[in-house]
Amino acid sequence: MSREAPKGILKSVVLPIALILSIFQLYTGGFGVLTPMLQRGVHITLVLILVFLLYPISRSPKLRWLDFLAAILALANGIYIYSTYKDLLFRVGAPNVMDQIFAAVTVILMLEATRRLTGWILTGIGAIFLVYAFFGEYFPGIFQTSHMSYNRIISLLYLSTDGIWGETLGVAASFVALFILFGAFLEATGAGKIFIDLAFSIGGRFRGGPAKVAILGSGLMGTVSGSPVANVTTVGTFTIPLMKRVGYQPWVAAGIEAVGSTGGSIMPPVMGAGAFVMAQMTGIPYNEIVIAAIIPAILYYVSLFFFVDFEAGRLKMSGLPKSELPPFKKTLFQGLHLYVGLITLIYLLVFAQVSPMKAAFWSIVALVVATLIFYRKSVKWDFLIKALESGAKGMLMVSVACATAGVVVGVINLTGLGVTLTSLIVNVGQSSLFLTLIITMICCLVMGMGLPPTASYIVLGVLTAPALIKLGLPPLVAHMFVFYFTCFAPITPPVALAAYAGAGIAGCDPTKTGFTAARIGFVAFLIPYMFVYGPAMLAQGNITDILVSLIAGVIGVVLLAACLTGWVVRNLNLFERLVSLAGALLLIKPGLVSDLLGLVALIILGLLVFLRKEKLPSRSSVAG
Repeated sequence: MSREAPKGILKSVVLPIALILSIFQLYTGGFGVLTPMLQRGVHITLVLILVFLLYPISRSPKLRWLDFLAAILALANGIYIYSTYKDLLFRVGAPNVMDQIFAAVTVILMLEATRRLTGWILTGIGAIFLVYAFFGEYFPGIFQTSHMSYNRIISLLYLSTDGIWGETLGVAASFVALFILFGAFLEATGAGKIFIDLAFSIGGRFRGGPAKVAILGSGLMGTVSGSPVANVTTVGTFTIPLMKRVGYQPWVAAGIEAVGSTGGSIMPPVMGAGAFVMAQMTGIPYNEIVIAAIIPAILYYVSLFFFVDFEAGRLKMSGLPKSELPPFKKTLFQGLHLYVGLITLIYLLVFAQVSPMKAAFWSIVALVVATLIFYRKSVKWDFLIKALESGAKGMLMVSVACATAGVVVGVINLTGLGVTLTSLIVNVGQSSLFLTLIITMICCLVMGMGLPPTASYIVLGVLTAPALIKLGLPPLVAHMFVFYFTCFAPITPPVALAAYAGAGIAGCDPTKTGFTAARIGFVAFLIPYMFVYGPAMLAQGNITDILVSLIAGVIGVVLLAACLTGWVVRNLNLFERLVSLAGALLLIKPGLVSDLLGLVALIILGLLVFLRKEKLPSRSSVAG
């Protein structure tokens, strides 16, 4: 459902609530969070009120009263939680009548808010798990549970911090909210335009320059925002028309933007908040997760860079004229305040090792102070209001999704379904790690097609990662595998939401764009298998193994780009593309023998390309 722009009295109500939500998150981020239930209760109350005011149930004014009623009920529940949170935990197992009423109201409001923001997929999943909690005793075979009374169910879901008020909502109500605010402040202070202008000034004059700019700019924005679709609609407005102008087909331009934006979710140090969520779920230190994510992110973006470069060479493209590019020095100095904020964030997270919330808070402070110092004569103070309002609205989807995911996780813990599913996945895989990986990948891609990456990872991290761990994978590798495939669902047909957003800007067929995006980003579907079978790819092991994995991986993804585009220096024939594909797969696969065979394939390809100077007709191309 599309958001309705608030008008009149409604606008005067929405803005203060949005400001209160953002200020609440900033205050608790800088000066300490409240007790878990209170922190999460205040957060989700304000979120639900905004959802029901901004996303009406119907376009008909006659039904608007339902939105106001839902907002009032959300406020009433928030007041109830605030006034009784000290006693709620003591009533676990013996809820009173008010607990029973507000528990039902809260669950209904959560599901309805989730439906309005994310559609029916997560809403349906939440409803199915609730049905399972109440009627699991009637399910057949291994899925049968003992009888669950209403009081027992709501004791876990509503009175404890193992359900709605659990860690999933805690993630959204703490550091994810702060990083969404950080992204909002970056955008309000001109980050989007400056990142794009800077990328254009650096690479715009080279062949395929706009496409390279799309990859660089989208990756920079994506690591903070964590929303591939939002990145496409923001950055793609600039880059897609320019890519079309220099010669890229519309669906290729949209696909390039989609894969560049989607990759931001795996780019350290923020990873769209995924690094913090994984640290919270697994207990693995944040620094270890970020270091592990570096090489896979490098391989992904190297593959994309060479894809667009080879495609531009195949189509004989040129860059943009220097007269149309922003001057580098001027653009560089325009972004001083942004660099202060980003450097502060990286320093606090990686070197000072403060909590993510503190790091985000002080990075926002540094960004605002630097903006006021460097641009005190031209800055307008209303950028603060815009950032706070935009940040609050940016929290809505991930917060309601995490709250509903909390219901799912709570039911899994209550019924023991997690253990059952782990056993089932392992049995289906017949103790074969590879088959279990395939099953897990499919689950992640299907679930991620309709959910934000964070919510999808939270649910599947509980459901599927334990099966991989049971088969011998280290927790970091297992969770990284799940996380990566949930991140790349937005470019996976048939429901490739990031690609569809790009197609809307490019004015081309969404389905064709989706399959093109999957082809361009094909390496994304190989990387998780690379680090499962070669942990050095996640910086696990000695420095020699890590460097060998990095070098072999880089050469492998370049060969993969050559195969996909059918061009290196000149057009490749079918045999040469097969040689490049073989070399790519051999080098991507960890192992000394495979690396040596891959280098042999690289040498053969080099000899074929440079000894045969005549140009050969292209057998196929991604743009065809």
